[in-house]
Amino acid sequence: MQGNLPPEAQEKLETLQDLQEKAQNVAAQKQQAEQQLSEAETALDALGDIDEDTTMYREVGELLVETGYDDAHDDLDEKVSDLEVRVETLQKQEERVQEQFESLQEELQDMLGGAGGAMGGPSA
Repeated sequence: MQGNLPPEAQEKLETLQDLQEKAQNVAAQKQQAEQQLSEAETALDALGDIDEDTTMYREVGELLVETGYDDAHDDLDEKVSDLEVRVETLQKQEERVQEQFESLQEELQDMLGGAGGAMGGPSA
C-alpha cells in the first residue's frame, strides 16, 4: 500500500512509524527505571529496620566494600531521588511522543481523506 501513497503521505507514514518505535523505547526505559526505583525504595525501607551499628557492605564492581549506615542511607536516598526524576522525565517524554503520534496520525488520515482507519495505529 505504501507504494501508492503520495510522497508527502509516505513521509508522514515513515515519521509515524519512527514515533511508534520511539514510544516503545521510551516505555521500555520508563518500565526499567520504575523497577529500579521500586528496588531502591524497598532497600531504603529495609535499611530503616537495620540497627545503625550493623556492619554493612556495598557492591563496587565485583567487590563488597564495608560502608557505614549513614553512607548507605545517603546513597540509597540519592538513588531514589534520581530515579524519581528519571521516571517523571520519561513519563513526560512518553506523553509528548504520544501527542505527536496522535497529531501526525490525524494529519495523515485527513490527507488520505479519512481512509486512514485501515492503516492501524499503535496498540497503546
